[in-house]
Amino acid sequence: MIEAEWWDYEDADALAEQLAGDIGFIIESAIDARNECLLVLPGGKSPIPVFEKLKAQKFPWKRVTIVPGDDRLVDVTDPLSNANLLAKNFLPLGARVLPIASANLGVRQAGDAADVRLSDLKWPPDLVWLGMGTNGHTASIFHGPDYDEALSSKKKAIGLTPDPLPPEAPVARVTLTRSAILSARSIVITIDGDEKKRVLEEALEQGEASEWPIGRVLAGAEQSIDIHWRQK
Repeated sequence: MIEAEWWDYEDADALAEQLAGDIGFIIESAIDARNECLLVLPGGKSPIPVFEKLKAQKFPWKRVTIVPGDDRLVDVTDPLSNANLLAKNFLPLGARVLPIASANLGVRQAGDAADVRLSDLKWPPDLVWLGMGTNGHTASIFHGPDYDEALSSKKKAIGLTPDPLPPEAPVARVTLTRSAILSARSIVITIDGDEKKRVLEEALEQGEASEWPIGRVLAGAEQSIDIHWRQK
């Protein structure tokens, strides 16, 4: 069974306060040890309260590089772009935000381009922060024709097309692979609601045999995983 520690919260502010403090500690420790920090962060609305609390802390942001764990194949100015969200929050602080999606390329070529960009960074990441959908996907590792490659590839990123396409963002993606995610020095997961908790608990218990993508992704993790769960 995958080793994980659960942190439970009754409200979003308490979760944001705790997680921002934990990420702050990771940033400071990385800069003390290596004079730089590499963070892999999620997109969407749920991370924004954490971002706001992080932005209020005083870090040498110019030494921090931030990349999205996945992104949609849309222009970086598109509201669906995770890189757009990260740039709006962290570029004004002086952090480097590296987009990984190339909207003008096909799915396979976009994945190759993302892998090259990530390979230019000093790997591994100090943190990979994951979310999870009710269908058990994490980053953009969905069921579909590219699912097995996302789990088995030794590349840092690939392009893929979920099947079915998520209705809220029906576009192809680029995503970190399982290998890239598991290389991180630290992994945290944030979820909310009883249904997601049930799915994640089942996925963690099943591991490599799980029907849920996140169970397959985290199988073989050597680091302990912190899970921050909030009741809705």
